[in-house]
Amino acid sequence: MEKRKHLIHAILFDCNGVIADDEPIHLELFQKVLKEEGIPLTKKDYFEKYLAMDDRSCFQEALRLHKQKVSKSRIKELIARKAAYYKKTIKNRLRIFPGVVSFVNKHKKNYRLAVVSGALKNEIKTILKSAKILQDFSVIISAEDIKKGKPDPECYLRALKKLNEMARFKNRPLKASECCAIEDSIHGIKAAQKAGMKCIAITNSYSKKELENAEVVLDSLEGIEIQNLLQCSYL
Repeated sequence: MEKRKHLIHAILFDCNGVIADDEPIHLELFQKVLKEEGIPLTKKDYFEKYLAMDDRSCFQEALRLHKQKVSKSRIKELIARKAAYYKKTIKNRLRIFPGVVSFVNKHKKNYRLAVVSGALKNEIKTILKSAKILQDFSVIISAEDIKKGKPDPECYLRALKKLNEMARFKNRPLKASECCAIEDSIHGIKAAQKAGMKCIAITNSYSKKELENAEVVLDSLEGIEIQNLLQCSYL
């Protein structure tokens, strides 16, 4: 009997490093805020330890490693300070990765689209509005929606739950294996796969070698169609 081909019905995007080329901005602002607290942060440490974490986890970990006081009120203030810096900075420096908008336009009719990110919701919406694709996403999962950041799968499982609350999937709920995540980080790949999803990795932040655990590794979304990847049995 012929093996049934497994289809993808939803595509879930990370935001920073996949849609927006703003990881350098996040690094810069983490460095700025932490420097104000007397804590150094190198680019090497950021990419090895912090990239893909939400702001809360980043600040908690940095304070803990430098034996500084960690409290909810302090973390909240640091997040708010960085968010204010981001809002001011992104006005003149926001760049959407090549191929993202055309990829979204190509797939929005046949797939449900979601954003699953450790960024703040306002920041995600600002990015999507700037790219004129906000209306194309059915679900946005942000830092405010989760307790544990990537590599924990909570964010992806929450996105799946939200998608299944929609009318289209109520009669036949989506399975995790019918979802494909698009990530740029090692932590992001782990989160998606722990949730039972396939993952396409984009080499915007890490090398192809570092992202090799993803089902597919691409240099860009330009000219890419999920259906072609399915036909090639990559997903």
